[in-house]
Amino acid sequence: MSTDPQKDWQHWHERRTASVAAPHGPLSLSGTYWLSDYPEGRIPAVPGEWRAEGDEVVLSAGAEDAITVDGAPLIGTVRLTADHGPIPESRVESAGRRLVVLRREGLWAVRDFDPESAARRAYRGIEATSYDAGWVLPGVYRPYDEARSIRVENADGRERGLGLSGELLFAIGGAEHGLQVAVEDDGSLWAVFADGTSGESSYRFRFLRPDAPAEDGSVTVDFNRALLPPCAFADHFICPFPPPGNTLSVPVPAGERRVLTD
Repeated sequence: MSTDPQKDWQHWHERRTASVAAPHGPLSLSGTYWLSDYPEGRIPAVPGEWRAEGDEVVLSAGAEDAITVDGAPLIGTVRLTADHGPIPESRVESAGRRLVVLRREGLWAVRDFDPESAARRAYRGIEATSYDAGWVLPGVYRPYDEARSIRVENADGRERGLGLSGELLFAIGGAEHGLQVAVEDDGSLWAVFADGTSGESSYRFRFLRPDAPAEDGSVTVDFNRALLPPCAFADHFICPFPPPGNTLSVPVPAGERRVLTD
């Protein structure tokens, strides 16, 4: 970090643009396949045979599938658990594609990250508003007495639980506003929000990830670093929509706005 917030933002934006375009970045996701939709074990777009068995996924493959697990060719059967690390470090690969095992609310899925995806080929960058110090706001985090989980619609049309830990309070133009947030493992906050620009001059909703609050609950709310959700880059992500109360009544013309494509 430098002492120039504008330069820091520019570097952040450049790193973000590059990470999105990486071979196995979000643009490369070409499919999310729920195993419950393929009881016979064969997913037409994915090599191998995939079956859910309790707390594991059983993957069977022959030489014709050209699948490797942990870098070694798989001819036979292997038992897998959910991948949690970076996509390029996931265990299963086939012809440059990473086949990532996902579990959500007890259901298993396979995600296909293909560097040759149409979305990655069409990508030309992220449209973002230049840094504006007026969108760096003092805020305060107020935790709930106990964590909550509410059902919200996801980008794939299904409803799932969204965990919430407290409320982030701040002022815009002298008026008080708040967002329900979750607390990440590193103590930072995470909010899914919409505002007066959503669906018009920016994507239909965005993410905000403030740093961990201080001991007194104070936290900097920097809308310059509002993020497009993964589903803005590929249709196959299952991003949660904003929970009730997380649609701001004012426009927030700051941060990432939309994906630029051919």
